[in-house]
Amino acid sequence: MPNFSATVSVTLKTTVNDPEGLTIASALHSLEFEDVQTVRVGKIFTITLQSSTKKSAEQQVDEMCKRLLANPVIETYSFKVVKN
Repeated sequence: MPNFSATVSVTLKTTVNDPEGLTIASALHSLEFEDVQTVRVGKIFTITLQSSTKKSAEQQVDEMCKRLLANPVIETYSFKVVKN
């Protein structure tokens, strides 16, 4: 069975306050990176899995995101699956 790698990106929805992002943006300004407008913080997961097809691997990763990796109330996610 082929191996696939998935990279999953989870970020807060734009309507959700991101206090960590605000703190980092403030710190960057204090370090004289004045061009920084906003900072949003997120998570990246790298997952290796076996699946019979790429489509099946994508379906599994999507289900992982829905059930565990992302909170759909406050977060959005995207992912990319590639064959190893």
